[in-house]
Amino acid sequence: MSQLRGDGSYSTRRDETWQETKMNKMVIDHEALIRQFAQASAQQGESLRQAVQEATLKALQGRDLTVHSIQDVLKGITQAASAGAARSGLAGPDLESILAGTVQGMDDALVQAVEANRRALQQIVDQGAQLREAHVKKAMSDIEKMEDLLFSTLGKAIGETVQTVQGPWSSVLEGMKLKGSATGASAAAVIEQLTSRARTMAREGRALGQSSTEAWLQHYTTLVTGVLIGMSNGLNGEAAPRKR
Repeated sequence: MSQLRGDGSYSTRRDETWQETKMNKMVIDHEALIRQFAQASAQQGESLRQAVQEATLKALQGRDLTVHSIQDVLKGITQAASAGAARSGLAGPDLESILAGTVQGMDDALVQAVEANRRALQQIVDQGAQLREAHVKKAMSDIEKMEDLLFSTLGKAIGETVQTVQGPWSSVLEGMKLKGSATGASAAAVIEQLTSRARTMAREGRALGQSSTEAWLQHYTTLVTGVLIGMSNGLNGEAAPRKR
């Protein structure tokens, strides 16, 4: 549970975990992913999905959970998967199968990132922060746009990959756009829940002072990262299940 300190900073029981993670910044092990994809068979889509989800989450935990950070992580994962897939010798439906698992892994990781944003923002809303606050509006907007961020980042990254995998990648991405992502479904539910919660708090007349609101919101991205780490470590319950 986060608490506001007297000096205007915030503390959580996960502070030490987050600081340790930042000191030992988790980066994408590109070479390990490349090897795994290069040696993959068409039947290994599920294991690749899990590997990609884990790699994406670890990379996100090593930095503040900003839009720019998410873009960097998704791009790095896509580049590594593409390099490995190009070496695998797979083609056609078999190649599309393992790339589909890759996209699902990133999608699953972003569902957890959306949930981390929800938990962090709800703490702030529960303290009485209003939806019209500039930082709150931005946080809500970032959640709402998470699916677009996934699609646009993947689209750009795919355009920079080796030509042999661009066609299969594009096919997989277009298929997900038509079906919709778990990230998009999760984000829509979170926006609805937070909006309802904020209205309830407003009716109850709860509101933070301006200085207290700003103190919380200044540390928002750090708080989200701490929540994400806590979720992964099992300190704050189980992560949201994948919506299919």
